[in-house]
Amino acid sequence: MIAMQYSFVLPADYDTGVIRERIAVKGPLLDELPGLVFKAYLHALEPEQTYAPFYLWRDEEAMHGFLNGPAFAGVARAFGWPSVKTWTPWHATVGANVRQARFATRSGAVIAPYSVLSELRLQEETYARQALAQGALAVVIGFEPVTWTITRICLWRDAPPAAGEQRYDVGHVSAPGVARARASGKRG
Repeated sequence: MIAMQYSFVLPADYDTGVIRERIAVKGPLLDELPGLVFKAYLHALEPEQTYAPFYLWRDEEAMHGFLNGPAFAGVARAFGWPSVKTWTPWHATVGANVRQARFATRSGAVIAPYSVLSELRLQEETYARQALAQGALAVVIGFEPVTWTITRICLWRDAPPAAGEQRYDVGHVSAPGVARARASGKRG
């Protein structure tokens, strides 16, 4: 699996209705995209007005198919050429009800030089279990060894309990990988 996110900081006077309308129209177009586990259409007003979709892909070929295709070209035409961040998931739990997500949180940490990565990964697993116990519908913890960072994304049905994290509203969740996993009897 591979996690991916890009974001666009929008002008303070940007009409948020445009983003909501775009999500309503474009969101369902990826509901059956092969190779996509899920895409959460995230947007926030604070600390800046932001549109920041998050993806979890089955593999890099699926991700490249999207980035090389017309859907991403349309995003780039509408908002500009973004920096696309990617992570190798240390943890990915996607519940069957992920489409019910209405909120998301994103937090991260810089990995100190010479950290014992196996211990750090176990600590992140504890974080994931706690978020799931608090009601998270999905938890993805990404590891990125170029900048030595960890990124945590959680999707929630109700307002999230944690503070000090970037919070987003979720406009839509496309989750074709979850539907396929359920149909074949696998858990996501």
